[in-house]
Amino acid sequence: MRRRAGTARKLVGMTPVLPDLLNIDATLSDTERDIRTATRHLVDDLVRPHIARWYADGRIPARQLAAQFGESGLLGMHLDGYGCAGASAVEYGLACLELEAGDSGVRSLVSVQGSLAMYPIWKYGSDEQKDRWLPGMAAGELLGCFGLTEPDSGSDPASMTTRATRTADGFRLDGVKMWITNGTVADVAVIWAKTTDEDSGRDVVRGFLVPTGTPGFSAREVPAKLSLRASATAEIVLHGVEVPETAILPHVTGLRGPLGCLNQARAGILFGALGAARDALASALDYATTRIQFGRPLAGFQLTQAKLADMTTAWNSAYLMALHIGRAVDAGTATPQAISMGKLHSTRTALDIARTSRTILGASGITGDYPVMRHAANLETVLTYEGTAEIHQLILGKALTGFDAFA
Repeated sequence: MRRRAGTARKLVGMTPVLPDLLNIDATLSDTERDIRTATRHLVDDLVRPHIARWYADGRIPARQLAAQFGESGLLGMHLDGYGCAGASAVEYGLACLELEAGDSGVRSLVSVQGSLAMYPIWKYGSDEQKDRWLPGMAAGELLGCFGLTEPDSGSDPASMTTRATRTADGFRLDGVKMWITNGTVADVAVIWAKTTDEDSGRDVVRGFLVPTGTPGFSAREVPAKLSLRASATAEIVLHGVEVPETAILPHVTGLRGPLGCLNQARAGILFGALGAARDALASALDYATTRIQFGRPLAGFQLTQAKLADMTTAWNSAYLMALHIGRAVDAGTATPQAISMGKLHSTRTALDIARTSRTILGASGITGDYPVMRHAANLETVLTYEGTAEIHQLILGKALTGFDAFA
């Protein structure tokens, strides 16, 4: 069908292509490219045809997607054993990039399951806890969530007020957790709480595995979100939740437990955000080459080309940093500061790209016919969670100067 003059095609159900001007693909292994391609096809089949509606409706078929992602080996894919794929950090990152090219909420479903729910069980759990939860979570039959953030305790997790009080049979949990991805659909919650250390008498942070059907556990969907709408986000209330001694994660004490999980998640997010950016940029490029104004395509104007050139250069810069950090993670040489730099750079770059891409699409950029505004709105959340931009700046500032400016 011939397109009317002045109109541009709508990209629905397909991944828009961004030219690889630096030939970065040549640096990837065959396995890395295969995982990226397989994940891209999965997103094209399962996500792209439906995501505009899910976003508009503020819902996501989390359990259905989890089952299909589990069958494809995406859940906990960077972990070994228990049905997990044992993929590298770069392979996991490339999968996150493709998932977030579909939508940030879809990538959040996968990364929370693998890095924030499965990882603490895999890293800090007992053999019994691993056997009970990990195979079902890897298969997508069971979903998990990660309860660290509280209404008044976000960037400062040490100020959490959720408590675990020892009882004759284990612990009683009381408190509120906020902004919990997968919270309303999870089968098990990894809850971080303060409890009194019996040896020192001091408060310490410990992790607890809480089946969500336990009496006193409730999860309520956070209403009226304007970002990350295709994601199940909950407020969790723990009111006298009784768990046995075996619920505690035995192999970690203190904030290094949840912070170690956040580093795992950030390593995926710094790739993932670039997926949203690439999708926005490629959509803007496609639009600019087909949208006719003043008798020629938008792509033929100098100002449009300048925007496209600057965005492509910024995207490739952040992508190369992500690959470098991913390979350092695989080599065991990555530092928390490096991961913070990657998360900071990727999310800020991605948000700038999405916003600028929107300007190329003009009024069409604010509609659900194109993914650009949806990505921009989602990236506002991605910029903030797993450490705000300011927190990552302070982490880098401390590494550079030696001075702790957090307080």
